[in-house]
Parts: sequence; structure tokens; C-alpha cells
Amino acid sequence: MRVHTQDSIEIKEMDSSNNTNNPSLPYKVGVPPKQNLWTEFSTTLKETFFSDDPLHSFKHQSKCRQLILGIQAVFPIFEWGRNYDLAKFKGDLISGLTIASLCIPQDIGYAKLANLAPQYGLYSSFVPPLVYAFMGSSRDVAIGPVAVVSLLLGTLLQNEIDPVKDAFEYRRLAFTATFFAGITQATLGILRLGFLIDFLSHAAVVGFMAGAAITIALQQLKGFLGIKKFTKNTDIVSVMRSVFGSAHHGWNWETIVIGATFLVFLLFAKYIGKKSKKLFWVPAIAPLISVVLSTFFVYITHAENNGVQIVRHIEKGINPTSVKEIYFSGEYLLKGVRIGMVAGIIALTEAVAIGRTFAAMKDYQIDGNKEMVALGAMNIAGSMTSCYVATGSFSRSAVNYMAGCKTAASNIVMSIVVFLTLQFITPLFEYTPNAILSSIIISAVIGLIDYEAAILIWKIDKFDFIACMGAFFGVVFASVEIGLLIAVSISFAKLLLQVTRPKTVILGKIPRTNVYRNIQQYPEASKVPGVLIIRVDSAIYFSNSNYIKERILRWLTDEEEQLKAAGLFDIQFLIVEMSPVTDIDTSGIHALEELHRSLQKRDVQLVLANPGPVVIDKLHASKFASCLGEDKIFLTVADAIQTCSPKFAEEV
Repeated sequence: MRVHTQDSIEIKEMDSSNNTNNPSLPYKVGVPPKQNLWTEFSTTLKETFFSDDPLHSFKHQSKCRQLILGIQAVFPIFEWGRNYDLAKFKGDLISGLTIASLCIPQDIGYAKLANLAPQYGLYSSFVPPLVYAFMGSSRDVAIGPVAVVSLLLGTLLQNEIDPVKDAFEYRRLAFTATFFAGITQATLGILRLGFLIDFLSHAAVVGFMAGAAITIALQQLKGFLGIKKFTKNTDIVSVMRSVFGSAHHGWNWETIVIGATFLVFLLFAKYIGKKSKKLFWVPAIAPLISVVLSTFFVYITHAENNGVQIVRHIEKGINPTSVKEIYFSGEYLLKGVRIGMVAGIIALTEAVAIGRTFAAMKDYQIDGNKEMVALGAMNIAGSMTSCYVATGSFSRSAVNYMAGCKTAASNIVMSIVVFLTLQFITPLFEYTPNAILSSIIISAVIGLIDYEAAILIWKIDKFDFIACMGAFFGVVFASVEIGLLIAVSISFAKLLLQVTRPKTVILGKIPRTNVYRNIQQYPEASKVPGVLIIRVDSAIYFSNSNYIKERILRWLTDEEEQLKAAGLFDIQFLIVEMSPVTDIDTSGIHALEELHRSLQKRDVQLVLANPGPVVIDKLHASKFASCLGEDKIFLTVADAIQTCSPKFAEEV
């Protein structure tokens, strides 16, 4: 008996000094030590903009070494170039030659999508890839014009200036838009705002790309069918009306034969490439073979005299300077800024996504912000050398990857080939039929329709599927800019919906454990008599605090009605599980205060479980912890149940 009394005295002494040493008592929720305002602000700033700790490699280095690291950070070529050898050059040479054979015919076609002369597509595969090779951090991305950006740019530009009646001013606006696209991209990278492009959800991008692919393919019917008078609108209704309206007198059968024959050839080459990865070079070389054969055929048969439209003249020589053609003042300046920002962000989204995809496949990291700076710099340089917006091309990057590229030097090889083409070969494209360019573009954009991704999106998230289809139908039935607007709007709408209407769920105890989980996910989980446990799956901010309070009260009302109907005990404790609540603001605390007062009127006690460090700190700062009572805040739901319903806690 004396021993028992002595033990009791020791337990009381231990409890008075530190109750956490007694396993029978709940462990108190810790309050983090106070940080000064500057420390808290600088920590938040670092996590927001410098989460990857970009200056880590500069620490504890000499000034000279820091200078070298700084140069390598801006120009990664000086880092990987130190270990460059003949084996890597061999891989890059083969890759560069392969993607060059693909890019030359594509560039001529994409320039037409942007309503520019063919040589401007080739210009855009000469200067920008050179700049990117020095500044880009991806080994696999192949730079040049792409179908979606070309169509977007062409559509937005022709809404301002007619590309036929005023070709010079149209070209000036294109260079201006390219300049500000580069400024936008570089600014996002320098200010480390790359996370902003993530606001365009994957589902919206899938839908937008598929819609753009359909639109691009429909636009190619002009060249594919030999139609001379074609609508300037891009929506499917206008295009099909224009196509069938020209059926009796506007179609050219020779053009259709050429286009259809080589389209079948290109699609067959793609099929071979997919069936055997070793034959990746077949679809890569097929467009150039098509151009050579079709050009030779038109030249020897003089098919142009029978209505087959041909490319005719392509300017010979490398990029002329265009610095003086950029609008830095006047009425077109703001239009160039607006168009450039839109085109720049879309180009950025595509390039970064491609870079991350191939980096993951080769197990290396790319710096998204460095990529943005590199893309911005190359487009700024491009705008001054008669280029329009260039970015990473998925089709070329895939070929580059499969051809065995080792570094960004494959872009340099491609640029050299394009340079030689501009200097010596462009006159040979004079008799190239427009139909073959249309066939090349159609075969290229088919790959942008990722129906498997759309099916997966439907299975995973129906709201994401709505975003995907909204973007798709917006592009197909309205215009590219409307589709883009819908894609962004639905992405933001989903974000706002998730923030303003977070999930709240009822928890129950998993049998034979002290674990409490969602009763919808675990139907076998049992509710605690007289206790309602609710988990809030979101931070509590001004935008959702009132909803969370009302939703919790509605859960309580529904539960009490069910208990009353069953003749069971009323709810005495309401436990709010706060593990997922990463933060709370003044509106959130005010909502908790209102919830506390509402529950007091119902004779229900409010209990909090596992508030995080930020939340518990603010609860103490606002005096709500004192108002509620320290004994009503627990580390776990199990601890709270041990106090609120000790008999149930003992059951296993």
C-alpha cells in the first residue's frame, strides 16, 4: 500500500514538471518559438521564389570561382562543354542532321501558318537555336517554329493588319510581338515567376492543343485542295463552308492527287517509326523526301500551268537585321505587347513541358527559370534578325531524343544546316507545291491530338475533362484566342472552386486501431458515440472560412437529426481535425470564434486536433486558444477521444 502511495506521489510530481512524460496523459500541442518579422518574411520569400536554392553552389567559393559559376549558370554550354568529346559530337551530329531534315520543310509550312513568307520560317530555325544552345539547360529540346504558336500568331496578327494588303506593316508587327514575347519569357525567368505558367492546367493544355491541331489541319485544306479563295476565319463552320462552297469550281484534282499521295506516304512513315524505334529516322526524313520528289515531279511536268500552286520565290541568304522594323512607339506598340505576351506564354508552356518530359526520361534536372531566360533571350535576338516566335518543338525534340543527342549542340548542327540551306539551296524550293507543305503540316499536327490523355483525364477528374473539352471546342468552334481564354478561365475556375469550397469529411475509428479516417473511404470505420469528428482538408482563408463554418454546422445538424430519429445520445463534442489545415488568416479565426459560440448555444463543446505550427501560433496570438481552453486542443484525434469519450477509447 505504501508503495502504491509513493508511486502516486511520483506521478503527480512528474505531471507537475512535465506532463508529457506520462503516457496516460495526452501530449500537449507544441507552440513554435516566435520568429521576428524579418526572419518570417525572408523565409516565406525564399520558399516562394528560391525554393530550389539557386545560389547553393556559390557558397564557400572564392570570388574567381563564383564568377565562373555565374557564367556557367547563364551559359550552361561552358559547363557541359568542358567534358565534350568525340563520342558526344557523333551523337549530336547525327541528331542535328536528322532534325534539320525534318525542320526545313516544316519551317516553310509553318511560316505560311503565320502568314509570313517561307524564308522567315527558316530564319527562325537559324538564330534562335544558336542562342538556345548557349543558354538552354535541356539536352533534348529542339528549337524552331511550331504549328500552334504559328497559327496563334498568324490569327492574332491578321486581326490587326491584313497580311496581303500591307505585308510590310504585318511583318513589323510580327517582329514586335516576337520581341515582347521574348521580354515576357525572360522577365518571368529573371523574376522567378515560372510557377505562373502552371496555372494553365494539363487538362486545359491537352484540350487546347487538340483543338489547335484540328484547326491547323482544317486550314491546310486550302493548299491540300488547291483552293484560291479561302476564309480568314479559323472556326470549323466557316472553314467547312468555304471548302464545300468551292467544291464545284475551286478544287484542283492534280493538287489533291499530289497532297493525298504524299500524306499517305508521310502517315505510313510515321507508322513505321512507331512500330520500330530503330527506324525513327524514317518519319524524320520522310518530309524532306516528299518535298524533293514532289518538287521534281512538278518541275518536269510543269504542273503549275495546270493550277497546282507552288511556293515560287524564297529569299536567298541569311537573316537580315530587323531592329529598325520593331515598333517601339505608335499605335501598334501596345498591340505588339499584347500579342507577344500571349504567344510568349503559350510558347513557354510548350517548351518547358517538353524539356521536363525528356529530362525525366534521361534522369536529369532542368531549371525552369533558366529555360525561360534562355527562351526569352533567343526570341529577343530572333526579333532583331527577322525571326518570329520560336520555341521547343515536340516532334523535333522526340526525333532529337531518339537519334541519340547528347547535348544542346544538336541545335547548333541544325542551325548550320539551315544556314547552308538559306545560302545555297532555297532556289531549289521554287517549284515545291503548296499541297506537299499542307500534307507535312497535317501529318505533324495529328500527333498533337492526345486522345489517350483525354480518356485518362475523364477517368481521373470529370472537372478536368470539362476544362479539356471547353478548351477544345472553344478553339474548334470559335477561335484560337477564345479557346485559350476558355482554357485559362476554366483552370482558374477550378482553382477558385477548390479554394472556396474545400472538402470537409466525417471521420470514424478504424477497427482494432487508434486511427481515424474518412468513413466514406472506410465504411467499416465506426463513429464515436456523442462525438462528431470532422476533418477540414484545406487552409482556412477569407475565401472559404464562412463556407467551412456553415458546412461544419450542417454536418452537425444532419448528424443530430439522424441520432434523434434513432433514439441515440446527442452530440456532446465536435472535434475538428486540423492536420490538413496548413494556414489560417484572421477571417478563419473569426469563423472559428463564431463556430465556438454557435456550438455553446447547442451545448456542444468544440475540440481541435493537431493544428500545425502556423495555425497554433496564430490561435495563441489571437487569444482564441485561451478562449477555447488549452485542454480542448490535442495532438491527435485519439488523444481527444481519450478525454472526450474514455470508454470508447479503451475499446479495441
